[in-house]
Amino acid sequence: MAKNVSEQLLDILVNVGVKHVYGVTGDALNFFVKAIEEREDVDWIGMKHEGNASYAAFGESQTSGRLGVCAGTVGPGALHLINGLYNAKKERTPVIAITGQVDQRQQGTSFFQEVDLKKVFDDICDYQAIIKTPEQAPMIIQRAIKIALANNSVCRIELPANVAEMKAENQQFIHPIKKYSSRLVPREETVIEAASLLNKAKTVGILAGDGCRESRDAVLELSKKLKAPITHSLRASDIFDHDTENVVGLSGLIGNPSGYNAVMKCDLLLMLGTDFPYIDFLPHDTETIQVDIRQENIGNRTAVDLGVWSDISSFLEMLLPKVHEKDDSDFNEKLKQSFNDWRNNMKDQASPERDNEPLHPQIFAGFVNEHASNDAIFTVETGTSAIWAAHHISFHSQRRVIGSFNHGSMAVGLPAAIGAQFANPNREVWCLSGDGAFNMAMQDFITAVKYNLPVKVLIFNNSELSFVKLEMEQVGLAPSLDALHQSNVNFAEYARLSGGDGVRVEHAKDIEAAIIQAKNSKKAFIIDAVVSSGALSLPPHIGLKEAVGFGTSKLKEVGQVISGDKSQWENLKKELQSYFD
Repeated sequence: MAKNVSEQLLDILVNVGVKHVYGVTGDALNFFVKAIEEREDVDWIGMKHEGNASYAAFGESQTSGRLGVCAGTVGPGALHLINGLYNAKKERTPVIAITGQVDQRQQGTSFFQEVDLKKVFDDICDYQAIIKTPEQAPMIIQRAIKIALANNSVCRIELPANVAEMKAENQQFIHPIKKYSSRLVPREETVIEAASLLNKAKTVGILAGDGCRESRDAVLELSKKLKAPITHSLRASDIFDHDTENVVGLSGLIGNPSGYNAVMKCDLLLMLGTDFPYIDFLPHDTETIQVDIRQENIGNRTAVDLGVWSDISSFLEMLLPKVHEKDDSDFNEKLKQSFNDWRNNMKDQASPERDNEPLHPQIFAGFVNEHASNDAIFTVETGTSAIWAAHHISFHSQRRVIGSFNHGSMAVGLPAAIGAQFANPNREVWCLSGDGAFNMAMQDFITAVKYNLPVKVLIFNNSELSFVKLEMEQVGLAPSLDALHQSNVNFAEYARLSGGDGVRVEHAKDIEAAIIQAKNSKKAFIIDAVVSSGALSLPPHIGLKEAVGFGTSKLKEVGQVISGDKSQWENLKKELQSYFD
């Protein structure tokens, strides 16, 4: 029996290694879903919401190296995919979005659910394969896949309802698709200049990003030779973990003092494979070398004295023999000591002896760090949960951490964990989420239960959008407590009602047992961690603008308390209790 276009599309995806397609089916996708049902080498993963489907595809691709695939039907179904696809774009993750479209005979007539998806997806996709005839389908489908893999980008395949069932054509154009690798090697003269600048500098700081993922050992060798501390981006936390020699932590809004000072107080800053976005946490009068495989990133955030267009491995391979070993290690040693002092402070903050209630969120993160496996995968939500993860979890050994680190979207944690668990069935997958973010995606916890995925979800339940509160205070506003408040269900009861398992934790003595129970569970598991909304985490450096903002905010809060605002009084009490405990 002749294949239809939907079956041909599926053949091409399977041939490139696709194992799962995440989505919500409907009209234009029905022939495609039926084709999946009749095969054993690929599965349709029915999600509760298309937005979660696109995050799940991102999670699978990020943790497997395979192409991620998500799908939504015509109009609204396709539009729901957008946020997760933007995240994949910003995290440079290869994902194919398959979207339906109304019958071609109705296009352009403002038909029911008709949307100009080409316009909508223009800013997301590197390429859009809009199938108009079966004859062109195999060529443009393969082009979309090749571009997604080559550019680590998002591409879309549009499948009109009437084309989906048409007889497939031009089977002879289908061929094996591979992801080719090559090296971008810098000019010798550029490397010599870089070595000269590094050799002349008294102190060097290294700011390393995800572009160093294949070059970890070479970066560490250079760091030792130059006596240079390594500050890393959040995405690179699982490359340069807390336990690695010369690593001094993060800079930026959720960074630590040693990471900040290593970048801001060196004589020469060497930026390797990072487009670190926070210009207030970069020096602008310091001699700077930036190395990046994407030429447009060089000088994007701060002026550079030398730009090097290269992959990091090629650059370091040529550079290392040309760099002189430095004798003076004072700068590095002082920052390493500062980092060790900070880590000890973090351990104190995570001590279960700090048993005030509501509980300190740091304690939960500390126990997760202690008990999670050495190859665990962590999906981290946007917000204060990212702070507790970055401060209290060392992503050492083969641990991975993924999230919405560039797009900054909420609701990535749970669905990305679902995708990561499908891609890695034999590894622990932990989702660290705030209650606000979990509320946005919680319907697909049922999906995790349905597919017997033992994801472990730690919800920092403080009934508040805490990071937004911090943002309000930073600009001098008294927090809008009604807008920030989250009305929550008992998440542990919800887990059990959904067919999974869970436990609600309100006392410090129960925290470790809950972490161990989640670790050992064969079901999808929720820890409903009832924590204080007063837990504070300030940036590693507060400038005059931020100091004025926080000071103004507190004065306004005190003013509201004096005028009889009981909710602001309770807010201040929580902050003071958390600070002094």
